[in-house]
Amino acid sequence: MENVSVMLEPVRVFLGHVGDFLPRLALAAAVVIGGWLLAKLARMAVDKGLRAVNFNVITERSGMDGFLAQGGIRSDTTGILALVIYWLVVLATLIIAFNSLGLTYITDLLGQVVLFVPKVIVALVILAFGAYFARFVGNAVVTYGRNVGMQDAEFLGRVAQYAILVFVALIALDQVNVGGEIVRQSFLIVLAGAVFGLALAFGLGGRDWAAEQIQRWRTRGASDRSSGPDAG
Repeated sequence: MENVSVMLEPVRVFLGHVGDFLPRLALAAAVVIGGWLLAKLARMAVDKGLRAVNFNVITERSGMDGFLAQGGIRSDTTGILALVIYWLVVLATLIIAFNSLGLTYITDLLGQVVLFVPKVIVALVILAFGAYFARFVGNAVVTYGRNVGMQDAEFLGRVAQYAILVFVALIALDQVNVGGEIVRQSFLIVLAGAVFGLALAFGLGGRDWAAEQIQRWRTRGASDRSSGPDAG
């Protein structure tokens, strides 16, 4: 009888572990299902919220959506942000589920991923607004250059737009800890040279236009004074 008890002891221990594990497994499964439903709701809410504030208009005008379309991605930037939020909630749910099962090594790995996802979101937002601002500045430079009669207005506008885009891209990469200090310092030197060249080009190209405007204002001021009440 004692031999039978000794032989059955591992079975009892195993069944005891199974009995302890099954409730935790059921709880983890319930957490995963609830988190998945919450993730879908969060994705829909973020997508509708961003479109309600016309964030998709900004990304479309900035050229980001067109760039994604050329790369074969069917979703726009707003949809990608909503998808990132979806996976952020899913990963947070998996962390809770695995933690309830005692799998701490997996939760540590997923925790690092979850901490990285917000940086991706910030980087995408920076790219969206930065690209929109870069296109706005580029169009403004082209318009100004054409008004003052500069032959290279289109080229200067492109240079200004791409310089801002590169700067914005470096800021976005810095948010996700990509790119070293040497790359950033080198770009700042190049950017400073480009800005100085643009300022010099605009100063030389707009000199005649500015002189004409000043002369026109002086002539208008003189005519206003001569036609004033004391003119007689």
